Amino acid sequence: MRRTESLAVVLLVVLVAAACSTTASTTTTASTTPTASTTTASLGEPVGKIVFYSERDGNNEVYVMDADGSNPTRLTNNPATDFDPAWSPDGTKIAFTSDRDRNFDVYVMDADGSNPTRLTDHPAFDSGPAWSPDGTKIAFTSDRDGNDEVYVMDADGSNPTRLTDNPATDFDRAWSPDGTKIAFTSTRDGNPEVYVMDADGSNQTRLTNNPGADVNPAWSPDGTKIAFTSTGMATLRCM
Repeated sequence: MRRTESLAVVLLVVLVAAACSTTASTTTTASTTPTASTTTASLGEPVGKIVFYSERDGNNEVYVMDADGSNPTRLTNNPATDFDPAWSPDGTKIAFTSDRDRNFDVYVMDADGSNPTRLTDHPAFDSGPAWSPDGTKIAFTSDRDGNDEVYVMDADGSNPTRLTDNPATDFDRAWSPDGTKIAFTSTRDGNPEVYVMDADGSNQTRLTNNPGADVNPAWSPDGTKIAFTSTGMATLRCM
């Protein structure tokens, strides 16, 4: 499914995912630089960064801002469409999608916007990068084999491997915190539902089953819950 998700939806999904955690407490902190998320110091000051995309300067570009919304800074600057930014787990890199080379591919750049490098180079539509928790892999969606499927590649773009293989649309990939699972959305049963599979693509299992569209899975920090958006219910839910 080719679409760009709004920052507001991403923010809400991640916040609900955090709220779903059964082990969250005042002593628990998340990663220092997750996409659309923050960490909190002991006195409550936000110390993280948020990466997002915006068309405020005429076309979609990738920006970063402080966790309180201050100091928005543009990281990309070209006539192309740049979107789908995702922090690397160590906060030093940002993967994103761009059509700057005439078709949509996955790129990576340093956290300050320098050294943009194309990771995928295919005439297909490659988008939606998602880093594995250890930073060695990037999952993404591609229609290079005829329809949208979930793929994974090494963080340098090598060894792209298809994980899903069916005539449906598979997208919205999200790694579990321990890196052993990937949640995703699929239309294989007639409408968008949330599924989960092992990180190698095996054991694909449907988690939701209702007439609405269930999309945007996001894991809780402890890996015991998954938040998702349900358009049929017009709300964010947790399971």
